[in-house]
Amino acid sequence: MQNSATPTHCPYCALQCGMNLTPAADGTVEVTERADFPVNRGALCGKGRTAPAVLSSRVRLTSPLVRSEGTLVPASWDEALDRIAEGLTRTRAEHGPDAVGVFGGGGLTNEKAYSLGKFARIVLGTSQIDYNGRFCMSSAAAAGTKAFGLDRGLPFPLEDIPKTGCVILVGSNLAETMPPSLRFFNELKDNGGKLIVVDPRRTKTAEQADLHLAPRPGTDLALALGMLHLVVAEGRTDEAYIEERTAGWEDARAAAMAHWPEYVERITGVAVPQLREAVRMFCEPEHAMVLTARGPEQQSKGTDTVGAWINLCLATGRAGRPLSGYGCLTGQGNGQGGREHGQKADQLPGYRKLTDPAARRHVAEVWGVDPDSLPGPGRSAYELLDALGTDIRSLLLMGSNPVVSAPRAAHVEERIKALDFLAVCDVVLSETAALADVVLPVTQWAEETGTTTNLEGRVLLRRRAITPPEGVRSDLEVMHELAARLGGEKGLEKSFPTDPEEVFEELRRASAGGPADYSGITYRRLAEENGVFWPCPAPDGSAGAAGSAESVASADAADSEDAALDVTPEDPARDVAEDGVHPGTPRLFLDRFATEDGRARFAPVSHRAVAEEPDDEYPVLLTTGRVVAQYQSGAQTRRVDELNAAAPGPFVELHPRLAARLGASEGDPVAVVSRRGRAVAPARITTGIRPDTVFMPFHWPGEGRANTLTNPALDPTSRMPEFKACAVRLEAVQS
Repeated sequence: MQNSATPTHCPYCALQCGMNLTPAADGTVEVTERADFPVNRGALCGKGRTAPAVLSSRVRLTSPLVRSEGTLVPASWDEALDRIAEGLTRTRAEHGPDAVGVFGGGGLTNEKAYSLGKFARIVLGTSQIDYNGRFCMSSAAAAGTKAFGLDRGLPFPLEDIPKTGCVILVGSNLAETMPPSLRFFNELKDNGGKLIVVDPRRTKTAEQADLHLAPRPGTDLALALGMLHLVVAEGRTDEAYIEERTAGWEDARAAAMAHWPEYVERITGVAVPQLREAVRMFCEPEHAMVLTARGPEQQSKGTDTVGAWINLCLATGRAGRPLSGYGCLTGQGNGQGGREHGQKADQLPGYRKLTDPAARRHVAEVWGVDPDSLPGPGRSAYELLDALGTDIRSLLLMGSNPVVSAPRAAHVEERIKALDFLAVCDVVLSETAALADVVLPVTQWAEETGTTTNLEGRVLLRRRAITPPEGVRSDLEVMHELAARLGGEKGLEKSFPTDPEEVFEELRRASAGGPADYSGITYRRLAEENGVFWPCPAPDGSAGAAGSAESVASADAADSEDAALDVTPEDPARDVAEDGVHPGTPRLFLDRFATEDGRARFAPVSHRAVAEEPDDEYPVLLTTGRVVAQYQSGAQTRRVDELNAAAPGPFVELHPRLAARLGASEGDPVAVVSRRGRAVAPARITTGIRPDTVFMPFHWPGEGRANTLTNPALDPTSRMPEFKACAVRLEAVQS
């Protein structure tokens, strides 16, 4: 075991905060400040500070488990791996390769995500692979790609936020989901900038805002259209920018003009004077930004909703310019990199489209296979889970807990139980792993080296700080061993190295020339720098024009303007560029967008209702979200005593008027009932939520499982489920 501090990154959200880890003599691991990392500058939330608690053998898996007579019992690695190989082989033989599904996670490193997509397609031969990141920011990704030709969560670094004039934060509670990031918004206000928060709840983040807009859940699209209507009516459009850098304005303008302020007020509940004030605050400064998160994205119209907020940026000239733009606040730790390199049903490494013949040829050449042997696109995440036990008979699952995190969770749990065979790789015995036929204990963030890509598109190196316990192996080793068992005489295990740096070197080649080009990034660079922003093509030109940084942005062309605005007070990467090494691309689209003609595209969108409107039987809207002390499905954080003390269980947040009609007092058990099921949790009564809305956090299983209630209605483009709005009724429960 090492005794010195190892600089690394937090395992949780997409900030990927920097921290130092130092092993102690008693076997524990100490977290200390790492002030040199610019994203958090040493600050950590409670989850980051307590992250080493899950490394303890007291709470984590340290031995493979196999099901025997209905019970999971310890087994050897060979027995467990043989059981998985037998189960998957039997399914393929009886039902074909697409009867085997693969479900990944947004917390897997780039190396694991890349290998898992490759494993599904060349070892299993299945098209049925997706990951839980589909539930994170797929709507923003789809809208960003439509508008700009390329999606990267933030097309600029977080350090630009304090220097802009106004930020509209839509559907994000950063004070609880990403606390260290709030400093950038506090600095914005200190510098005289304004913060507008759009959220149906008066969250801790909304309390920091200069203006809080509280629309009905599911009406963010109408709100954005109403603001654009006012921008046009008040003559605040940037006509020169629209003419020079965009396309499709007339159709988008016509759609917005059908959403006059009083009509939008009736839909959203946001008063016209507040709409006008928001437009004034956004348009008066020279620079402004819109940032979206799960609120507008986790809707059955999430792609259109994000498109409407992008329209607002384009119409006012606030995209592809320094200190202005649209960005998405990615949630999961490696949600960005996880979809860039092959876990997603329709994508190949480098953010390439699986349906693109040139992309298939390139990746197939790197993998040493025939392009025609690669399966086509498969089902999206919820559709894959919904097909379990019918079309999909066996499932290999890595780093996800859909029994708690998926919409219509009780149904998903039934589908998982209907499988012929389930194998799970995880660090803890999650609620999903507890249903498996085989469970493999795998290494955690502090026990392995690998890369992640944070919400800024900054590729980072997580370093191994401690030795994993005896009996635990990495996901890369699992895929290597399964490839040996499933590949017959082909020697496929040679295509699945266990050294993460070797995997990354192959990932560099596979991504070269793609939109997410990592070919100019190396472990050595990542060890010496505080991350490298993609796209970053290799210096020998192997990246090609299709995805090179020059085709979507310029790191150098805006030097004079950047300097005047103090956007980059120092950028050592520019000195490196003189030696032929690409510096990476912190800011995208400064010269042109990544479309064929370099122009951004407006989205001609109109308001439509949520998939399930309230009615007499289900008169209230439910929205869901997170609390500061828990993370995602809670599989890891619920094993940390300090975090459980801060957030011990689920609750139902409701307005006093709604509580009075129900006859509920603070702490009374309340049943929330939807068309999909029933959840019970204590009442938390507050004036900080709309009277027509209730809120539940989704971190817990059991009777308080919020996702028992949520609606799996899918966005037609992104296939994102509608987590953020469904019709429910409340019932008093006798305690």
